[in-house]
Amino acid sequence: MTIPAHIQRLCDEFDVRIIDRHRYPDIGETRAVETMARIYRRYGEEHLRLVLSTLVETANNKILLDEVGLWMASDMVLKCRELIERQAGDWLEMWDAIPGGELQFVCQELSGIIPQRYALGGMVFERIYRRFGPNSAQLDLLDDRRRP
Repeated sequence: MTIPAHIQRLCDEFDVRIIDRHRYPDIGETRAVETMARIYRRYGEEHLRLVLSTLVETANNKILLDEVGLWMASDMVLKCRELIERQAGDWLEMWDAIPGGELQFVCQELSGIIPQRYALGGMVFERIYRRFGPNSAQLDLLDDRRRP
């Protein structure tokens, strides 16, 4: 497997270990080199840095360093770019609270019905919307996800 130098550099910077594509990745490992290269080509280095920062520098999310998780995080960064620029700390804090690995596991139940990227993206965006959307200050006593 040939790893583009710019992808290797970013992975080294974020302490993401690239493994052989025939192995199952552990936490903090990826075999999705081509996915990162496609995101880089489509949206640029700054965007990929935000994606990696969102996943690697927050709790519970290093498991998402596969094709589904990387594309989902890329989608969320695209959608929430203004929010990230205004409230970067709050963005990362919210991602700390998201049980990314658990959500990704739940999405596997929809495999073959809904593309995993979009199912996971919907689950994550619902949490982003609750945290930052127009009714975010309104308390919902029956929702345990209202926590920051």
